[in-house]
Amino acid sequence: SQGMAFTLEERLQLGIHGLLPPCFLSQDVQVLRVMKNYENKSNDLDKYIVLMTLQDRNEKLFYRVLTSDIERFMPIVYTPTVGLACQQYGLAFRRPRGLFITIHDKGHIATMLNSWPEENIKAIVVTDGERILGLGDLGSYGMGIPVGKLALYTACGGVHPQQCLPVLLDVGTDNEALLSDPDELIDEFMQAVTNKYGMNCLIQFEDFANANAFRLLNKYRNKYCTFNDDIQGTASVAVAGIFAALRITKNKLSDHKFVFQGAGEAAMGIAHLILMALEKEGISQEDAIKKIWMVDSKGLIVKGRSHLNHEKEMFAQDHPSVNTLEEVVQKVKPTAIIGVAAVAGAFTEKILKDMATFNERPIVFALSNPTSKAECTAEQCYRLTEGRGIFASGSPFSKVTLPNGQTFFPGQGNNAYVFPGVALGVIACGVRHISDDIFLITAEAIAAEVTEQNLAEGRLYPPLDSIREVSLKIAVKIVDWAYKHGLASWYPEPADKEAFVKQLVYSPDYDSFVLDDYRWPPAAMQTQDV
Repeated sequence: SQGMAFTLEERLQLGIHGLLPPCFLSQDVQVLRVMKNYENKSNDLDKYIVLMTLQDRNEKLFYRVLTSDIERFMPIVYTPTVGLACQQYGLAFRRPRGLFITIHDKGHIATMLNSWPEENIKAIVVTDGERILGLGDLGSYGMGIPVGKLALYTACGGVHPQQCLPVLLDVGTDNEALLSDPDELIDEFMQAVTNKYGMNCLIQFEDFANANAFRLLNKYRNKYCTFNDDIQGTASVAVAGIFAALRITKNKLSDHKFVFQGAGEAAMGIAHLILMALEKEGISQEDAIKKIWMVDSKGLIVKGRSHLNHEKEMFAQDHPSVNTLEEVVQKVKPTAIIGVAAVAGAFTEKILKDMATFNERPIVFALSNPTSKAECTAEQCYRLTEGRGIFASGSPFSKVTLPNGQTFFPGQGNNAYVFPGVALGVIACGVRHISDDIFLITAEAIAAEVTEQNLAEGRLYPPLDSIREVSLKIAVKIVDWAYKHGLASWYPEPADKEAFVKQLVYSPDYDSFVLDDYRWPPAAMQTQDV
């Protein structure tokens, strides 16, 4: 519905004249009215409800509002407010959105997909509600996550909302037979989706528990069109920040040495993408691994240490045991430190000062969320490195002004730079399997959009208000790569790939509902009489 934006002619032809007030508004005026209502709300949950109610009532206007100031609305429709909305999902519930599949529907998922009114589904975000933004298992209350994520697919990437399907798999059960094969429901879901929507329907796993996230990604990535944003999206945005930082340090990736605080899924994802980038530079994998040092809760990961899993074993260094991050930084003398273990304050004053001593321009990435878990603040990094630190964070930080007058705008490594553009590109050319090459291409594309002015201000990422343009550039690069490597499904290959992708992008502008109305010459319309 366009509400009061319908013209008189449209109202007459649609048979709704008299059902709306006798007033006609442009979409711009409607946006201003929504904004006034939005600003009257005193807390973020109420603001979230205003936006979700608008999405139910007038989807075009909802996306017009979102795209008018994406930086302002992203924290409301997605993290952190969506976490609170999920906790209060029952109280904030307006109308159902998405497909709810439970363990009791096993054997009937294909029938349930037939219940969904849209036939041309291109992208699905699915969660099991097991690890909603670190809030734990929220069950079906977790539906807010795929709904919010897909809203960003459209707002940031231009994927059509009618082509998006949010799904919640509620697998909570005490049934021993079901527990013995926990993947059976997901196996059935994946097969049912591809049977109905095709092999190139994108399926993104979201907020599955860490133990399941890697396992499911490895199980399905070569069989279906799927990716995990928590692992691959995080890696891509972090490596994009590193690529941008290289323009400040003015050297190559192979000139750097990385120390990770944390050795979990995020750290492994970033490390593997750095390995790929180093190999692209011509460095052997053996030499590349020597540039990546990992510290977990037990200290430096070294060869011969007991109880190392396969992932950690790969990055174990031939070095004596070291217990603390401070000692590791002292001994290894890295050019970059990357925090992904959610240990608040892990980058101590000593570590930051040491980094500034060892390097002219030290790279400091405090990527843990939320802000309370950040390894250091932007202010600490810039102050303790005398303004020489190259800083990026997982959470947003305000601008920092040093006593000497230097002002920095810290870069935030937000996954929203990655997944909308990846989705648009994959959908545009019908890629069937999403390899890590796509996330390396994406990292390069994001870094290329960072201007010299951005770098001078301390930003390692393009401004969020340009995210739709960034997503378009990513999508075009992916389409180009897919056709070059014979991985696209749609032929003939478009000559102008940018124009090809642009015509697929969703527009929040209203469509005209005026019927084609014209007259024949009177003589041709003459009624024959007896």
